[in-house]
Amino acid sequence: MNTLKSFISMAAVAFASTVSFAAWAQAMAQPTGSAAVVLAQASTGDMTDGEIRKVDKDTKKITIKHGEIKNLDMPGMTMLFQVKDPAMLDTVKPGDKVRFRAEKAGGGIVVTEIQVAN
Repeated sequence: MNTLKSFISMAAVAFASTVSFAAWAQAMAQPTGSAAVVLAQASTGDMTDGEIRKVDKDTKKITIKHGEIKNLDMPGMTMLFQVKDPAMLDTVKPGDKVRFRAEKAGGGIVVTEIQVAN
């Protein structure tokens, strides 16, 4: 009888642990509150507003007049950038207002994402 009680107790503990782990995993997969804000800021917070001045498909570079690039601690200016993917150059033209992400890479500053602004 003692063995049956021990087995039932262990089974109950195992079940409770599984339920607790499942609830924890679900909470981690769907952040709310401040965790959701941090994720939202990470996904859009480092995008910079700019205007396309020149697109050079031959050299795979783009000239953008931009505001402050916070993640690079760079003030607003007009400058020439390399692009991570040359296909990005097909999505923009001079005069387009854009939002873009830039990072230091390969000894230069590279545009890693670009979207035409609405």
